[in-house]
Amino acid sequence: MPSGPELAEGERLSKGSPSSPFRRRDYSLFWVAGAVDGLGTCASALFLPLILLGAGYSSGLAGLVASVALVSGLVVSPVAGVFADRLPRKPMMYTAALVAAGAMGSVFVTVALGHVVLLHVLVAAVVEQAASATYGAAASGTIRRLVPPEEYPRAIGYLQARDQAVQIVGPTLGGVLYQAARWVPLLADAVSFLLVAVLSRAIRADLTPVRETTAPSFARELADGLRFVWAHPFLRFVVVWTAGVNALLGALYFHAVFASHAEGASPSSIGLILTLAGVGGLLGALAAPWLVRRVAAPRIVTGASWVMVPTAAGLAYASQTWAYGLLLSGVSLIVPSVAVVLQTRAVLVTPDGLLARMGTVLGTAGQGVAALAPVLAGVLVAAYGGRTVAWGCAGAFAALALYATARSALVVREVP
Repeated sequence: MPSGPELAEGERLSKGSPSSPFRRRDYSLFWVAGAVDGLGTCASALFLPLILLGAGYSSGLAGLVASVALVSGLVVSPVAGVFADRLPRKPMMYTAALVAAGAMGSVFVTVALGHVVLLHVLVAAVVEQAASATYGAAASGTIRRLVPPEEYPRAIGYLQARDQAVQIVGPTLGGVLYQAARWVPLLADAVSFLLVAVLSRAIRADLTPVRETTAPSFARELADGLRFVWAHPFLRFVVVWTAGVNALLGALYFHAVFASHAEGASPSSIGLILTLAGVGGLLGALAAPWLVRRVAAPRIVTGASWVMVPTAAGLAYASQTWAYGLLLSGVSLIVPSVAVVLQTRAVLVTPDGLLARMGTVLGTAGQGVAALAPVLAGVLVAAYGGRTVAWGCAGAFAALALYATARSALVVREVP
């Protein structure tokens, strides 16, 4: 239970009357920068393997480039978190964006000239992912400087809605650009990073972290971030719950794709599954601030955890792509409210000088296990069948829901 200054802050939150965070110039710039970044990345990332295939490289090498790039981002993220808690965050953000623009710009030039070299594409993709991870680490520590505490839930909800919208629009935009010419998505990505750098540079708020002490070494600071998260009961709960949900949802998404393909569904029908899930996530993110203000935080977390159990079980008996899409859309609808609750409290309980490290630890834990979902789902569906996998996920969700129920006292309502 919170006490002292933390409880006082929670009391102020409950009495606050939050206004729209978009009325704050710096938050609007930050929001737009993230939207531009996401659209540019989605426009190019999905089509970079196609560019390699078109240049005569094998699908295995194209997949290797994508995997190595993603892993490099996961590796760099915790390291970048240390620097984001040491250095002024705004220069980190726009410098990282400029580096990413240079990397993707170089690939655009070579593709436009017709000289695609695998090693160059690999290095550029790794640099772009590392720069994006650095930008994300610095950005994760900014929300406290952009809006007051009573606006955290709404501000975080709008950030989630932005990301969900980008995931829906981005691939379609990339497809349209790719049809124009295969180098156009790469140009769009490079230009988007330049815009991100300009928007980040225009933020007026001082984003420099406030630090009480400085650890004697880089390794010590990295360890301090990990130790802080794991030593704090609430943050430890967030790590376990987020990692578990990300892994299981990823497995269910790919289970739906693999099962639909095995049943003869067309690519457009399979795409409908992801579209419906994305729309559900967008609606859930938009509704999350409203729901968080009206329902006790522990009820949101435990309720959402239990609702996922019958949803996973329902996937065991789904046979149409629209049924898969609706079930996954239902899950995507409720998860954003939990994310708003957990992220808001995580910001409140973390000192400013540890915000970036806290954010990168939570993000890396969630993304790391999610990266295993495609392989896990593919192996299990092939070995045991889709129905068995869905029931296994339902059982795992039940265990996670029991854990959330047992630890619900940690989720103190500290949001308006």
